[in-house]
Amino acid sequence: MAIRYDLWIDPDDTERHRAVEADLERYFVERFADYPHIRLFGDDPCDYDAPFNRLYDALIARADDYCERQWRYAPSPVQLNQAFFRAVARSNKFLRDPFDADPNR
Repeated sequence: MAIRYDLWIDPDDTERHRAVEADLERYFVERFADYPHIRLFGDDPCDYDAPFNRLYDALIARADDYCERQWRYAPSPVQLNQAFFRAVARSNKFLRDPFDADPNR
């Protein structure tokens, strides 16, 4: 298996890696606007057909293609995953049930 990810090929190019990761996060936030509000909890986390899991799979694949086209960059799975969940944390498109909240807050 050949090394494919730019982060692994050129780990010292931190400026480029950070720029791509920031762009990926923006990309995910913009894509979330295309979808209705999604409930984060309540579904079985192992259910591949749960809305959040389907969204994750679809957007990760689209983001990988986007990086290849836009940046000529092969992001690692970790970069894609971290950018996705940072975008989820910033987005207002994801809902939590009231009983999921910390009772001590």
